[in-house]
Amino acid sequence: MKFMKIGTKPDTFYTEEATRTVISDIPSDLTIRINNICYLLHKFPLVPTCGLLQRLCSDSEDSDIVIIDLHDIPGGEDAFELCAKFCYGITINLSAHNFVPAFCAAKFLRMTESIEKGNFVLKLEAFFNSCILEGWKDSIVTLQTTIKLPEWSENLGIIRRCIDSIVEKILTPPAKVSWSYTYTRPGYVKKQHQTVPKDWWTEDISDLDIDLFRCIITAVRSTYMLPPQLVGEALHVYACRWLPDTTKSRPPQSSGSLTEESMEKSRRILEFIVSMIPADRGSVSVGFLLRLLSIANYVGASPVTKTELIRRAGLQFEEATVGDMLLPSQLSSDQHYYDIDLVSAVLESYLVLWRRQNPASAENSHLLRSIRKIGKLIDSYLQVVARDVNMPISKLVYVADALPDSARGDHDGLYKAINIYLKEHPDLSKAEKKSLCRMLDCQKLSPEIRAHAVKNERLPLRTVVQVLFFEQESGSRATGHKPELISKARQTQATEEEGDKPQQEARRKNTVTESSESEHHEKMKSLEGKGVRGDIGEAESEKGKERRGEANSASKVDPKKIVQRRSRSDQGHDKGRER
Repeated sequence: MKFMKIGTKPDTFYTEEATRTVISDIPSDLTIRINNICYLLHKFPLVPTCGLLQRLCSDSEDSDIVIIDLHDIPGGEDAFELCAKFCYGITINLSAHNFVPAFCAAKFLRMTESIEKGNFVLKLEAFFNSCILEGWKDSIVTLQTTIKLPEWSENLGIIRRCIDSIVEKILTPPAKVSWSYTYTRPGYVKKQHQTVPKDWWTEDISDLDIDLFRCIITAVRSTYMLPPQLVGEALHVYACRWLPDTTKSRPPQSSGSLTEESMEKSRRILEFIVSMIPADRGSVSVGFLLRLLSIANYVGASPVTKTELIRRAGLQFEEATVGDMLLPSQLSSDQHYYDIDLVSAVLESYLVLWRRQNPASAENSHLLRSIRKIGKLIDSYLQVVARDVNMPISKLVYVADALPDSARGDHDGLYKAINIYLKEHPDLSKAEKKSLCRMLDCQKLSPEIRAHAVKNERLPLRTVVQVLFFEQESGSRATGHKPELISKARQTQATEEEGDKPQQEARRKNTVTESSESEHHEKMKSLEGKGVRGDIGEAESEKGKERRGEANSASKVDPKKIVQRRSRSDQGHDKGRER
């Protein structure tokens, strides 16, 4: 920061109650009243230097005590005192912090060259041109101080000239940047980097008021000289500087933490940032868009702003990570922690765009790779939110079921999410468990996952039986046979889905019972030789043993006994619930 020192005399102003005066042997003959402060001063040297005071004192005699009210002087009493001290020759220090009020007050008092040579306005203009506009931070600080005197600053050209100076420096190639700047990115050590980062300017201008910041960004964008990513980074830095952080915790139950005034300011900043995001895809990250959407829910942004954020996030959704999506719910009425509704809205927006591109005609194109990537992303996300003990099953099912069949090459990730949810929510009813597990396609489960599912007592019996049937079918395919039991099981499954739930359960049990004991034992024999462990890790270990020729040491499982044991367990559970 640069300073300019004017005057050589010591400061002799002092205060008595609400009166400011200067030490002098000559009695005061000029009284200046500004707001609640009264200045007892002298016509000489003030009147010869100030054109306004000359006009106001023109009708008075030299011996008269003149009283003048200057309540409308820009900058108030502080700015007037700087001008008064200049007239007395008292030392004053000018900087970017006090230039604007001093310049506006000097213009108001008409301290120009036409009144007296070497007057205050001339010296202030010299300081402005040679020091403030030549400096980077000086221009920013000066521009920020104009918010207290916007009309005067606009009329005197201070705002325009500061903006022009700042934009000119922003457009300077990084290799030619020679002034100091603020850059505090995590992990960045200035001494270890010889080159100037391309976004060196973003942090300093984030200190500006929203209206001034908008002027800077608008001017920069109008030149088309900077890539959209740099403009997006400037918006990101400004958002982190001024918007509330909704990524760390839930909002408080009461809205007293933020006043209505601060909420309105946050809404205004948010809506401006959203409107200024460049249309180019990738100008901002999808993680930033999701955080803005979370903030929009918190501050109550307009539906137009939320819709635009959802649309932009949907366009870049496949670039998201699970960490980007783990945002706390901003509705205090929600008992669950994670904002799954936000993810659901963005997923729906993505799917609308995806379906418009006719993915059926391009099975091997980038559309299939895109939807598969989203499928893995959603399943990984569900595995995290499933641990939320207050997460409603309906919301989990809605998000998992929103994906088309082509989104999942296998159902291993979906199975893991379901298993986690069943583990964290042991009090689910049988109907709720069925609604959760009906999304599983047992044919898309890997052998390791099927081995885990067969022994998983959290799953509904119907799901376990389906896994056993498909396990038998996979074994039968190797021999070229299609057991009659599998055909009956499929007929039973289709009948169950069409009928009522009580009738479905009865038909399923009857179908299993109708098979003779010997036939059932013969058809399921192919499963007995397969080792099934209680968890996925052990199943994977067993797979390794099979590859080494050690599969004969695996434990034996009788599918018929599993079905009978689970039937007795479910009947006991139902009796317990009736009690």
